Amino acid sequence: MAPAYCRNSGKGQLIHVNCLAKPSPALSTDELSPFSYGLQRTAPDLHNRVDNDLIRPKFPGMSMKIPEEIKQDFSREPLDAKSLLPDPFDQFEAWFSQACAENLPAPNAMSLATASADGSPTVRMVLLKVYDRDGFVFFTNYGSRKAQQIAENPRVSLLFPWFSMGRQVTITGIAQRIPTAASLRYFLSRSRGSQLGAWTSDQSSVISSRTVLETTLARMKQKFSTGEIPLPDFWGGFRVTPETIEFWQSQPDRLHDRFVYVLDDANSWSIERLAP
Repeated sequence: MAPAYCRNSGKGQLIHVNCLAKPSPALSTDELSPFSYGLQRTAPDLHNRVDNDLIRPKFPGMSMKIPEEIKQDFSREPLDAKSLLPDPFDQFEAWFSQACAENLPAPNAMSLATASADGSPTVRMVLLKVYDRDGFVFFTNYGSRKAQQIAENPRVSLLFPWFSMGRQVTITGIAQRIPTAASLRYFLSRSRGSQLGAWTSDQSSVISSRTVLETTLARMKQKFSTGEIPLPDFWGGFRVTPETIEFWQSQPDRLHDRFVYVLDDANSWSIERLAP
Protein backbone atom coordinates (compact mmCIF):
# COMPACT_ATOMS: atom_id res chain seq x y z
CA MET A 1 0.00 0.00 0.00
CA ALA A 2 2.50 2.55 -1.21
CA PRO A 3 0.35 5.70 -1.66
CA ALA A 4 0.73 8.35 1.05
CA TYR A 5 3.24 6.09 2.83
CA CYS A 6 0.44 3.91 4.21
CA ARG A 7 1.93 0.45 4.46
CA ASN A 8 0.43 -2.88 5.32
CA SER A 9 2.32 -6.04 6.05
CA GLY A 10 -0.10 -8.37 4.33
CA LYS A 11 -3.76 -9.26 4.55
CA GLY A 12 -4.77 -10.34 8.00
CA GLN A 13 -1.51 -9.18 9.56
CA LEU A 14 -0.56 -6.24 11.69
CA ILE A 15 -0.68 -2.90 9.91
CA HIS A 16 1.64 -0.02 10.85
CA VAL A 17 0.05 3.31 10.05
CA ASN A 18 1.96 6.47 9.27
CA CYS A 19 0.31 8.45 6.51
CA LEU A 20 2.19 11.69 7.14
CA ALA A 21 5.74 10.45 7.42
CA LYS A 22 7.95 7.66 6.16
CA PRO A 23 7.02 4.21 7.48
CA SER A 24 8.67 2.82 10.57
CA PRO A 25 8.88 -0.77 11.84
CA ALA A 26 5.68 -2.58 12.77
CA LEU A 27 5.03 -3.45 16.38
CA SER A 28 4.73 -6.97 17.67
CA THR A 29 1.24 -8.31 18.20
CA ASP A 30 2.39 -9.52 21.56
CA GLU A 31 3.02 -6.54 22.82
CA LEU A 32 -18.54 13.03 13.80
CA SER A 33 -21.12 11.14 13.23
CA PRO A 34 -22.39 14.16 11.21
CA PHE A 35 -24.08 16.69 13.52
CA SER A 36 -27.61 17.31 12.31
CA TYR A 37 -30.12 19.89 13.47
CA GLY A 38 -32.83 18.51 11.20
CA LEU A 39 -32.44 21.64 9.04
CA GLN A 40 -35.61 22.81 7.34
CA ARG A 41 -35.86 23.51 3.62
CA THR A 42 -37.78 26.72 3.05
CA ALA A 43 -38.79 26.36 -0.61
CA PRO A 44 -38.15 24.13 -3.63
CA ASP A 45 -35.98 26.78 -5.31
CA LEU A 46 -33.85 27.02 -2.15
CA HIS A 47 -33.01 23.34 -2.08
CA ASN A 48 -30.06 23.55 0.31
CA ARG A 49 -30.89 26.82 2.04
CA VAL A 50 -31.81 27.00 5.69
CA ASP A 51 -34.07 29.42 7.50
CA ASN A 52 -31.70 30.04 10.38
CA ASP A 53 -34.46 31.75 12.36
CA LEU A 54 -36.06 28.32 12.78
CA ILE A 55 -33.06 26.95 14.68
CA ARG A 56 -31.20 30.00 15.99
CA PRO A 57 -31.54 30.60 19.75
CA LYS A 58 -33.12 33.96 20.49
CA PHE A 59 -30.18 35.41 22.40
CA PRO A 60 -29.39 39.14 21.93
CA GLY A 61 -26.22 39.76 19.98
CA MET A 62 -25.78 36.15 18.90
CA SER A 63 -25.25 35.36 15.21
CA MET A 64 -25.17 31.72 14.09
CA LYS A 65 -25.45 31.92 10.34
CA ILE A 66 -24.31 28.74 8.60
CA PRO A 67 -22.95 29.34 5.08
CA GLU A 68 -25.38 28.04 2.48
CA GLU A 69 -22.55 26.96 0.16
CA ILE A 70 -21.24 24.21 2.46
CA LYS A 71 -21.17 20.91 0.62
CA GLN A 72 -23.29 18.40 2.48
CA ASP A 73 -23.95 15.66 -0.04
CA PHE A 74 -21.14 13.14 -0.59
CA SER A 75 -23.38 10.41 -1.96
CA ARG A 76 -21.82 7.50 -3.79
CA GLU A 77 -22.79 4.01 -4.95
CA PRO A 78 -25.07 2.00 -2.63
CA LEU A 79 -23.49 -0.27 -0.04
CA ASP A 80 -25.09 -3.67 0.47
CA ALA A 81 -24.31 -6.69 2.62
CA LYS A 82 -23.08 -8.71 -0.37
CA SER A 83 -20.30 -6.19 -1.00
CA LEU A 84 -18.99 -6.40 2.58
CA LEU A 85 -16.18 -8.73 3.60
CA PRO A 86 -17.09 -11.25 6.34
CA ASP A 87 -14.36 -9.97 8.67
CA PRO A 88 -14.58 -6.33 9.85
CA PHE A 89 -10.79 -5.98 10.02
CA ASP A 90 -10.52 -6.94 6.35
CA GLN A 91 -13.31 -4.48 5.55
CA PHE A 92 -11.55 -1.72 7.50
CA GLU A 93 -8.29 -2.46 5.72
CA ALA A 94 -10.03 -2.18 2.34
CA TRP A 95 -11.59 1.19 3.15
CA PHE A 96 -8.48 2.52 4.87
CA SER A 97 -6.31 1.56 1.89
CA GLN A 98 -8.70 3.44 -0.41
CA ALA A 99 -8.57 6.50 1.87
CA CYS A 100 -4.78 6.47 1.67
CA ALA A 101 -4.79 5.94 -2.10
CA GLU A 102 -7.10 8.95 -2.57
CA ASN A 103 -4.67 11.10 -0.58
CA LEU A 104 -7.17 12.20 2.02
CA PRO A 105 -5.57 14.54 4.60
CA ALA A 106 -4.48 12.37 7.55
CA PRO A 107 -6.76 9.39 6.89
CA ASN A 108 -5.43 7.84 10.12
CA ALA A 109 -6.83 10.74 12.17
CA MET A 110 -9.68 9.54 14.36
CA SER A 111 -11.94 11.02 16.99
CA LEU A 112 -11.50 9.32 20.35
CA ALA A 113 -14.43 9.66 22.75
CA THR A 114 -13.93 8.82 26.42
CA ALA A 115 -15.96 9.34 29.58
CA SER A 116 -15.07 9.63 33.24
CA ALA A 117 -16.46 7.40 35.96
CA ASP A 118 -19.37 9.83 36.45
CA GLY A 119 -20.15 9.79 32.72
CA SER A 120 -18.69 13.19 31.79
CA PRO A 121 -17.61 12.82 28.13
CA THR A 122 -14.71 14.31 26.19
CA VAL A 123 -13.63 13.84 22.59
CA ARG A 124 -10.45 14.72 20.68
CA MET A 125 -8.55 13.74 17.56
CA VAL A 126 -5.70 11.24 17.83
CA LEU A 127 -3.70 9.33 15.21
CA LEU A 128 -4.06 5.64 14.54
CA LYS A 129 -0.53 4.24 14.43
CA VAL A 130 -1.06 0.48 14.32
CA TYR A 131 -3.98 -1.86 13.73
CA ASP A 132 -4.26 -5.61 13.68
CA ARG A 133 -6.85 -8.22 14.62
CA ASP A 134 -6.32 -7.37 18.27
CA GLY A 135 -7.40 -3.77 17.80
CA PHE A 136 -6.48 -0.18 16.99
CA VAL A 137 -3.48 1.49 18.65
CA PHE A 138 -2.77 5.14 19.46
CA PHE A 139 -0.14 6.74 21.70
CA THR A 140 -0.43 9.40 24.37
CA ASN A 141 0.75 10.74 27.71
CA TYR A 142 -0.52 8.43 30.46
CA GLY A 143 -1.17 11.49 32.63
CA SER A 144 -3.47 13.11 30.06
CA ARG A 145 -7.18 13.54 30.57
CA LYS A 146 -7.95 10.84 28.02
CA ALA A 147 -5.71 8.37 29.84
CA GLN A 148 -7.20 9.26 33.20
CA GLN A 149 -10.71 8.74 31.87
CA ILE A 150 -9.74 5.41 30.32
CA ALA A 151 -8.38 4.34 33.71
CA GLU A 152 -11.77 5.16 35.23
CA ASN A 153 -13.87 3.85 32.35
CA PRO A 154 -12.15 1.81 29.61
CA ARG A 155 -15.15 1.86 27.26
CA VAL A 156 -14.35 4.19 24.35
CA SER A 157 -15.43 5.00 20.82
CA LEU A 158 -13.41 5.84 17.69
CA LEU A 159 -14.60 7.62 14.55
CA PHE A 160 -12.80 7.88 11.20
CA PRO A 161 -14.48 10.82 9.36
CA TRP A 162 -13.71 10.25 5.70
CA PHE A 163 -16.42 12.68 4.56
CA SER A 164 -14.91 13.56 1.19
CA MET A 165 -15.21 9.85 0.34
CA GLY A 166 -18.76 9.73 1.65
CA ARG A 167 -17.71 7.26 4.34
CA GLN A 168 -17.10 6.96 8.03
CA VAL A 169 -16.18 4.10 10.37
CA THR A 170 -17.27 4.03 14.01
CA ILE A 171 -15.74 1.62 16.53
CA THR A 172 -16.74 0.89 20.11
CA GLY A 173 -14.70 -1.23 22.48
CA ILE A 174 -12.33 -1.48 25.42
CA ALA A 175 -9.07 0.48 25.66
CA GLN A 176 -6.06 -1.03 27.44
CA ARG A 177 -2.39 -0.10 27.68
CA ILE A 178 -0.06 -2.01 25.39
CA PRO A 179 3.14 -3.57 26.79
CA THR A 180 6.02 -1.19 27.51
CA ALA A 181 8.25 -3.04 25.02
CA ALA A 182 5.76 -2.25 22.23
CA SER A 183 5.58 1.41 23.24
CA LEU A 184 9.39 1.58 23.29
CA ARG A 185 9.69 0.15 19.81
CA TYR A 186 7.31 2.75 18.44
CA PHE A 187 8.89 5.57 20.47
CA LEU A 188 12.31 4.82 18.99
CA SER A 189 10.84 5.11 15.47
CA ARG A 190 9.65 8.70 16.12
CA SER A 191 11.59 11.79 15.16
CA ARG A 192 13.89 13.23 17.78
CA GLY A 193 11.68 16.31 17.97
CA SER A 194 8.61 14.20 18.73
CA GLN A 195 10.55 12.27 21.36
CA LEU A 196 11.55 15.53 23.04
CA GLY A 197 7.96 16.71 22.81
CA ALA A 198 6.79 13.68 24.76
CA TRP A 199 9.19 14.60 27.57
CA THR A 200 8.29 18.30 27.40
CA SER A 201 4.51 18.36 27.70
CA ASP A 202 2.65 17.53 30.89
CA GLN A 203 -0.39 16.89 28.75
CA SER A 204 -3.75 18.35 29.82
CA SER A 205 -2.22 20.30 32.72
CA VAL A 206 -2.85 24.06 32.99
CA ILE A 207 0.13 26.23 32.02
CA SER A 208 0.56 30.00 32.27
CA SER A 209 2.00 30.56 28.79
CA ARG A 210 3.79 28.92 25.85
CA THR A 211 7.03 30.05 27.43
CA VAL A 212 6.61 27.21 29.93
CA LEU A 213 6.75 24.71 27.09
CA GLU A 214 9.66 26.39 25.36
CA THR A 215 11.68 26.57 28.58
CA THR A 216 11.02 22.91 29.34
CA LEU A 217 11.90 21.92 25.77
CA ALA A 218 15.23 23.74 26.03
CA ARG A 219 15.95 21.89 29.26
CA MET A 220 15.07 18.52 27.68
CA LYS A 221 17.33 19.26 24.69
CA GLN A 222 20.18 19.91 27.09
CA LYS A 223 19.40 16.84 29.18
CA PHE A 224 19.28 14.53 26.16
CA SER A 225 21.90 16.29 24.06
CA THR A 226 23.70 13.04 23.24
CA GLY A 227 22.64 9.46 22.70
CA GLU A 228 19.18 7.97 22.37
CA ILE A 229 16.26 9.60 24.14
CA PRO A 230 14.67 7.09 26.55
CA LEU A 231 10.98 6.25 26.65
CA PRO A 232 9.21 8.31 29.33
CA ASP A 233 7.56 6.10 31.93
CA PHE A 234 4.45 8.29 31.60
CA TRP A 235 4.02 7.80 27.84
CA GLY A 236 2.87 4.89 25.71
CA GLY A 237 0.17 3.22 23.69
CA PHE A 238 -3.42 2.13 24.13
CA ARG A 239 -5.07 -0.60 22.11
CA VAL A 240 -8.82 -0.38 21.52
CA THR A 241 -10.21 -3.90 21.24
CA PRO A 242 -13.44 -3.55 19.24
CA GLU A 243 -16.83 -4.92 20.16
CA THR A 244 -18.65 -3.22 17.29
CA ILE A 245 -17.40 -1.74 14.01
CA GLU A 246 -19.87 0.26 11.92
CA PHE A 247 -19.36 1.16 8.26
CA TRP A 248 -21.38 4.17 7.03
CA GLN A 249 -21.67 5.21 3.41
CA SER A 250 -23.40 8.36 2.17
CA GLN A 251 -26.56 8.11 0.08
CA PRO A 252 -28.93 10.75 -1.36
CA ASP A 253 -31.57 12.42 0.82
CA ARG A 254 -29.88 11.26 4.04
CA LEU A 255 -30.94 7.63 3.43
CA HIS A 256 -27.41 6.45 4.14
CA ASP A 257 -26.24 2.84 4.19
CA ARG A 258 -25.08 1.61 7.61
CA PHE A 259 -23.77 -1.84 8.51
CA VAL A 260 -22.47 -2.79 11.94
CA TYR A 261 -20.34 -5.83 12.78
CA VAL A 262 -21.10 -7.09 16.30
CA LEU A 263 -18.83 -9.46 18.25
CA ASP A 264 -20.79 -12.19 20.05
CA ASP A 265 -19.93 -14.35 23.05
CA ALA A 266 -18.50 -17.03 20.74
CA ASN A 267 -15.99 -14.47 19.41
CA SER A 268 -17.70 -14.43 16.02
CA TRP A 269 -18.83 -11.39 14.04
CA SER A 270 -22.38 -10.89 12.81
CA ILE A 271 -23.45 -8.13 10.40
CA GLU A 272 -26.59 -6.07 10.84
CA ARG A 273 -28.03 -3.26 8.72
CA LEU A 274 -29.02 -0.14 10.63
CA ALA A 275 -31.56 2.48 9.66
CA PRO A 276 -29.90 5.80 8.74
